[in-house]
Amino acid sequence: MFSTDFAENRRMLQDDLRTARSFDLVSRALRFAGRQAQLYFIDGMVKDDTLNKIIEVLLRHTAEDLNGYADARAFAEKAVPYGETDVTGNAQDFLTCVLSGVVGMLLEGYGEAILIDVRTYPARPVTEPENDRVLRGAREGFVETLVNNTAMLRRRIRDPALTMERIQVGERSKSDLCLCYLEDRADPALLEKLRRRLHGIKINTLTMGLESLTECLVKQRWNPFPRARYTERPDCAAACVAEGQIVLLMDNCPAGMILPTGIFDFLQDTNDFCFLPATGVYLRWLRLLVSMLTTVLTPLWYLLIKNPDWIPEAMNFIKIHEAIEMPLLLQFVLIELVIGALKLASLNTPSSLSNSFAVIGALVLGEFAIRAGLMAPETVLYMAFVTVANYAQPSYELGYALSFSRMLLLVGTALFNLWGFLGGGVLMLAAISATKTISGNCYWYPLIPFRPKALASLFLRQPLRRDNS
Repeated sequence: MFSTDFAENRRMLQDDLRTARSFDLVSRALRFAGRQAQLYFIDGMVKDDTLNKIIEVLLRHTAEDLNGYADARAFAEKAVPYGETDVTGNAQDFLTCVLSGVVGMLLEGYGEAILIDVRTYPARPVTEPENDRVLRGAREGFVETLVNNTAMLRRRIRDPALTMERIQVGERSKSDLCLCYLEDRADPALLEKLRRRLHGIKINTLTMGLESLTECLVKQRWNPFPRARYTERPDCAAACVAEGQIVLLMDNCPAGMILPTGIFDFLQDTNDFCFLPATGVYLRWLRLLVSMLTTVLTPLWYLLIKNPDWIPEAMNFIKIHEAIEMPLLLQFVLIELVIGALKLASLNTPSSLSNSFAVIGALVLGEFAIRAGLMAPETVLYMAFVTVANYAQPSYELGYALSFSRMLLLVGTALFNLWGFLGGGVLMLAAISATKTISGNCYWYPLIPFRPKALASLFLRQPLRRDNS
């Protein structure tokens, strides 16, 4: 806690902030109206022109002016003309605010410190995210600055019920989180549960984004199905908030976490609302069909190839017509590994070379694997379809979950034929059924428990109703 001894307070802060060791931590001594003052701030996180104006105003104060302020709060409210102001008597809170970019000031004669918020953060343009594009719609996306992200939501929902609740997590990083919700639409029980879990997180740093936060909120070890949906689009986040869901934003992370999330929530996409309702319904059903195909197509084809007598004459074209020595299961596993390796490599490929990289990966590797007799053309064809079709739904987390399920079906089919295929499907459905949303509902909600209106809104793109009153 601060005391009325200015020299003691300054000495304590100099030791805690270690301003002599860090060049970007600035400690600026001032003297005005016959009193000593000390400013603390981080270079690069403060609006220099605004801070200079504040200093100019302070230097014009007289001793008579300062005597008119009863305490530090009165001084902050009346003597500081720019920025938001606050006071604190807690030294730890003062340090956290200064390290967050706030200007902290000690003034002789007061037992509290003054906080002046004139922050500015480095930020990139709010351009459309590369992984969440739409044909028509806003061309902007979340950035790494929390205040900018909340402002983009405020711009879309001009309702005082829209609440931006700030929470800090991390004993060292003290990362800023924001719960965004409509007070009259969000589930109060879910809000209280989220608050308890966020305040109960005991971790030193939380610097690796929302996925690390998800692991802290949800204890999920081996189940690959995601319990949160992420979006980099402010319009998508605003639509979810308007529907009563909660969006969790995090400073330094250009994405929002949508809660709660069930398996059917991944059927929706921003593009559904860029077209007429009939087209939106078509896109949702197509997305569902493609997701199912990417999971069962190759295992089902493998099952039929293992049992050629089950293939009707009209479908003889699916048979392998060239003898390949490598077992089919090994071909599938090898292609899955190669595709995974190419995805990882593409993350480190410069943008100017990405197109060339795709050509090399798709043509050279696939074509020469077939010519060398390592792979059957049918295997490469089906896996190419599965790989491309997997991007029909934008969630990487669900895409990997479906990929793991596909591998489970393939291995089960290779080991136990039809029973292995059916057993793998049962295990996949059991994993989905065992998954709970963060609100505690079944992952199949609103199918289990059955809520017809909520289920219809997920499968059918409802037209907007106009209030004629």
